[in-house]
Amino acid sequence: MKAKLETITSDTNSSFRILLTPNLNELFYWHFHPEYEIVYVETESGFRHIGDHISKYEGSDIALIGPNIPHLNFDYGVKTTVDTVVVQMKDNFLGQHFFSLPEIAAIKNLFEKARSGVAFYGETKKLAGEKLKQLTALSHFDQLITLLQVFNLLANSNEIEMLKARPIAGTSLLKEQQRLQQVYHFIEANYQNEIDVNAVAKLCNLTTAAFCRYFKKSTHYTFTDFLNQFRINQAKKILLQDKTVTQACYETGFSNISYFNKTFKKVTGENPSTFKRQHFIGSNF
Repeated sequence: MKAKLETITSDTNSSFRILLTPNLNELFYWHFHPEYEIVYVETESGFRHIGDHISKYEGSDIALIGPNIPHLNFDYGVKTTVDTVVVQMKDNFLGQHFFSLPEIAAIKNLFEKARSGVAFYGETKKLAGEKLKQLTALSHFDQLITLLQVFNLLANSNEIEMLKARPIAGTSLLKEQQRLQQVYHFIEANYQNEIDVNAVAKLCNLTTAAFCRYFKKSTHYTFTDFLNQFRINQAKKILLQDKTVTQACYETGFSNISYFNKTFKKVTGENPSTFKRQHFIGSNF
């Protein structure tokens, strides 16, 4: 079973990336990335598959996964409603010397444990999950503070399970990762404007046809589908800031409302107005 390399970049004006309910339950997404990842999921039951570790969870689950550990999406095969918060961050997302601070010793130790995967249960899981669900309704500064509070809670908890998972290594994978990251950084910097696939191909020193083949083979998405998914994820966050559908449309690079609505529903399974009404009012995310 070959794991797929996932390319990740931080959200705009943020040092990490937040994903909400990716809706991957029909997709067997066995993947890895060089970033740390904290996952909180709520559903009736599901399977946790991280490296060599496989177990079943009931009601909810929370795990902190270290760099390059292959893992399966937590909602795979789940037929009921799944609410998920995923936060992905580089090992130096708080600066090169942050983990050398004496006040951060416990969190530094937590991240060391996460290099082989850790999960949490009991009251720790409940409290950390509630904080993670609040993230997207907060300002970027408060998101960071809340995330540190979550890490501090986990770092000082005895309700912990060591998963003993092993990371993937390989220079060829690293080279592939760097190339895809170059494309992803370009999208991050330019998604609010019109993006010409020819310019992205040139960035990779490929012809447009060769780039499209390469990108589809590497990500299993066409470039347009990948770009649209990125833009819709940004649009969801804009809607959760109580902005209008029109603002979400044009602030994420879409040229007309009709296409935005169609794409939003294709990616998320619901139209933007419904998404905002369900998630913003309830403050679930």
